[in-house]
Amino acid sequence: MRLLALALLTVTALAQEKPRARDVGVSFDGSPGRWNAITDVSGVEVGHATVISGEGEQAVRDGVTIVWPRGHKSDDPAFGAWYAQNGNGEMTGTAWLEESGFLDSPVMITNTQSVGTIRDAFIKWQLDNKRPSQTDSFSPFSLPIVAETLDDYLTNVKLGRVSGEQLVHAIDTAASGPVAEGNVGGGTGMICYGFKGGIGTSSRKVGDYTIGVLVQCNCGRRNQLMIGGVPVGREIPGPELSRNQPGMTEDIGSIIIVVATDAPLIPTQLKRLTHRATMGLARTGSSSGNGSGDLFIAFSTANAHAGGTPAVQHISMLPNDQMNPLFEATVNATEEAIVNALVGAETMTGYQGRSVPALPHDRLRQILSKYNRLENR
Repeated sequence: MRLLALALLTVTALAQEKPRARDVGVSFDGSPGRWNAITDVSGVEVGHATVISGEGEQAVRDGVTIVWPRGHKSDDPAFGAWYAQNGNGEMTGTAWLEESGFLDSPVMITNTQSVGTIRDAFIKWQLDNKRPSQTDSFSPFSLPIVAETLDDYLTNVKLGRVSGEQLVHAIDTAASGPVAEGNVGGGTGMICYGFKGGIGTSSRKVGDYTIGVLVQCNCGRRNQLMIGGVPVGREIPGPELSRNQPGMTEDIGSIIIVVATDAPLIPTQLKRLTHRATMGLARTGSSSGNGSGDLFIAFSTANAHAGGTPAVQHISMLPNDQMNPLFEATVNATEEAIVNALVGAETMTGYQGRSVPALPHDRLRQILSKYNRLENR
């Protein structure tokens, strides 16, 4: 299986080539960080491996995206929590995350059929590189976090498996800075609101703290789509030929949302952030249909070295009554990350010659202007 040359470029080079939602005139609340990405949270790194192979019956359009809370060279765990808005999906390792309160691995996002291979490949990488379980340096066990969305409209799922070599590429190329969006990594073959979807990211500055969000968007129905408070999906009806395409008649698919912050939050507070991600998703129109796996995870890079040691630890914690700005930032960054995924994606043809159109930028600008919502830049 050919690893597309696209995956071998740096994250920065890819990210700088495409317009983002703000570039085409979408207005959002809140102030983003330097890169308007999850990597604005200091220490967070993102890597992609993108797989585009074959045509027709042999088409594979998939990959993996990896998010490291403290970078790929760190063994230090982070406080974390997760939440299932609708559980028709998979995120491995969450039982231990819930029990321990620590994120014991990076967050890896791929396609449904590759969850097992990615999990096993990461454990092999840990063993090969003598990287122990982060929360228990005295034990060889590992329960990595691997989440999925389904790409079976554009990928022959009988053939599509992301390899261990491709996961290692995502690990080795993980970096801070701008993050590539759209048809990359785990988002390569995904569909969002009846348009080509994929990876999107955004961030917000909240006083001394930062909230960053990364999504793998594969959910929603076309006529649900709202952008900037405007019913964009209803203004761009789908063609008759797309009736069997996910997102045309049903809210199915899935979305994975990763929330990062440098605010000193403990696991119960991080779970509260995951709940607010649902509101950012709702702003774009989704009702989390029965067939959608809407799984969210959050972590904090504060309280370094709080796990993986037998010594008593002294931690810091933001008071609950100071969390409102973080809640709002999570909602705003989630909304923008989803729209960035749509704007960053490109029309793709895959399995059996099926094609999924990109959200047309010029048409989006016209619709925003019609509703007096176009931000002139």
